[in-house]
Amino acid sequence: MGMTDVLIVGAGPTGLVLACDLARRGVAVRIVDRSPAPPRTSRAKGPNPRSLEILDDLGVAEEVLAAGSDPLPMLKYRDRRPVAEADPWADSAPSPDARYGRGWLIAQWRLEGILRDRLAGYGVRVEPGREVVGLAQGRDGGDGGHVDVTYADGPAGRARYVVGCDGAHSAVRKLLGITFEGTTAEDQVMVCGDVDLADGALDRTRWHQWFDEDGAVMLCPIPGTRTGWWFQAGPERDGRGRPLAPTADGFRRLLAHHTALPGRALTRAELLSTYRVNVRMADRFRAGRVLLAGDAAHVHAIAGGLGMNTGIQDAFNLGWKLGLVLAGHADAELLDTYEEERLPVAARTLDLTSERLRATLEAIRRPGGGLDAAITPDTTGLGVGYRWSSLAAGGRTPGAEQPGPRAGDRAPDAPCADAATGERTRLHRVFAGPRTTVLGFGPGSAAVLRETADAYGGDAGVRVCRVYAAHEDRAGAEPGAVVDDAGHAAAAFGTGASGDTGAGTVVVVRPDHHVGVLAPADDARSVREYLRRLHGTGRSAERSPGMVDAVR
Repeated sequence: MGMTDVLIVGAGPTGLVLACDLARRGVAVRIVDRSPAPPRTSRAKGPNPRSLEILDDLGVAEEVLAAGSDPLPMLKYRDRRPVAEADPWADSAPSPDARYGRGWLIAQWRLEGILRDRLAGYGVRVEPGREVVGLAQGRDGGDGGHVDVTYADGPAGRARYVVGCDGAHSAVRKLLGITFEGTTAEDQVMVCGDVDLADGALDRTRWHQWFDEDGAVMLCPIPGTRTGWWFQAGPERDGRGRPLAPTADGFRRLLAHHTALPGRALTRAELLSTYRVNVRMADRFRAGRVLLAGDAAHVHAIAGGLGMNTGIQDAFNLGWKLGLVLAGHADAELLDTYEEERLPVAARTLDLTSERLRATLEAIRRPGGGLDAAITPDTTGLGVGYRWSSLAAGGRTPGAEQPGPRAGDRAPDAPCADAATGERTRLHRVFAGPRTTVLGFGPGSAAVLRETADAYGGDAGVRVCRVYAAHEDRAGAEPGAVVDDAGHAAAAFGTGASGDTGAGTVVVVRPDHHVGVLAPADDARSVREYLRRLHGTGRSAERSPGMVDAVR
């Protein structure tokens, strides 16, 4: 029985992002899904700004943007007549510290196809029709441990780690006996599907929303199709008020009842499903060598579109940690920080989405109210950070007088120029790829950067980048250095003018773009200790007395 490093169960966006991140680190990864063919699901309407940054890091953002569209303004109706229009994204624009000012509209199956292609580029393909029915964790002499995996049919498998990305009904979670506490609101029901409408039936530049006293219909055009729409509606009900299962004819009746369109305008309906508001969370995200991510770990109200996005962001938090542990650089305890960081985020997301759902249900009772009530700055994902985490190391803690991120926060982006070539780039391009980045601001940071390069230079897991102010002398700049020609990086990180006589600042940015350490450049020890926790001692420990002292 061959051993794989990581077995991912479930090939939705969460599993695929994790697989891509691990594969590019050279981790031996397998990804299985119990569906015999890639499922065409359309519940998620696309990535939010933070997920776009992650897809950018994985090298697929351009394709995702090309396959989708900007989010659309919402046209709201009451009694079949348009009563209001809202564009909740009208004021969102890219800024120096965030390239993506708004989310993007793309069918989930298109996004999954793009991620599967990227994964295939690393020689990894989703294995369909593989249903996991048994997990047994064992120890063995040499490598410390593994998980034996039994499938419904076909040979068993063995992996060092297993990650359940297999959705709300997760077999992995059930096999672990992890509880999924929460509530299902049987009365909060929606029927969904992908439909075709007769060509020209509705304006495709709008997301149409009919909210009436006795129900609702919402139709949003599916990008990349000529006549495809996402259909969401309150269900039809039987004589006792119980929701009926969705059918094509039922969709036609709902369309004719709420909109000015005749039922026959709906020419095709597929992927029909019933959505109930489920608010549930696993009480832990890890049991030994098995971890949970995405809907397998948490489900919540659809309001604000955070389901798929939270899963993608789980995967991006977990991938680099598994990579460093499997490479032998970090202790297995690093995996505990996955739950430590993501469980509180999931809990907060449950609260946020439930609150947005409440606000939306409240809004649609009044003519002109609509789904824009669910969109707030919180739903961009850019503000999610981990200040409470044990990975948010000391260094300076900015007070009111010190702007910029704190340890644990998302590291801001900033436009800059390559010091050698003058080509335009930006900090998130510097951070991209599966490495930890050490940024140095100010001449005083040169020594720490040099020490870091000496210790970890041979290890592609750490890179250093000197950020020069526009007026600084760049003679002898190391490869990879950048020029903060408009001062956006210094402003974003709160380092002040880099040319000040102060010691300068050094920032350690984790592979998932979160700040690990933000310290004065003369605090080499904080940087050293942090990197050692993630990357081991590097290659110079034996010859550098400074490093040895720090080990004691």
